[in-house]
Amino acid sequence: MLVGDILRKKTPRVVTVRMNETVGIAAKLMRANNISALVVKDVVRSEGNTAVGMFTERDVVRAVAEHGANAVNVKVSQLVSVQQLVSCTSSDTIEHVRHLMNRHHIRHLPVIDEYSLVSVISMRDIAAAVDEATNSTPQAA
Repeated sequence: MLVGDILRKKTPRVVTVRMNETVGIAAKLMRANNISALVVKDVVRSEGNTAVGMFTERDVVRAVAEHGANAVNVKVSQLVSVQQLVSCTSSDTIEHVRHLMNRHHIRHLPVIDEYSLVSVISMRDIAAAVDEATNSTPQAA
């Protein structure tokens, strides 16, 4: 099974947050969209509007633990590591994506095809697809 197989069943909308936004804004975006991760984008002169990282519920908790009530005013850029974005493509296998998630201890991966952000795939998406494939396979008698 490929990432693209799962994406065909998902809403193509990707919610993003800019590096200069606050944790408070990011948390409101996650709540309003009922999601647990945002793609972080930054404007890079050479590349335009670029995905540079992921901001998750864990980052919100870390901000609160480190900054208390003032966490809502902390910039996303202070919490997101942008050394190397871990991502996948729609032609990657689910096994490869699971390996990346386990290796990097993450639950969400941006899907980038030909330098363009097309979606986000989560561990939950993968689990649901595997369950569906398992349950739709005819059982041996």
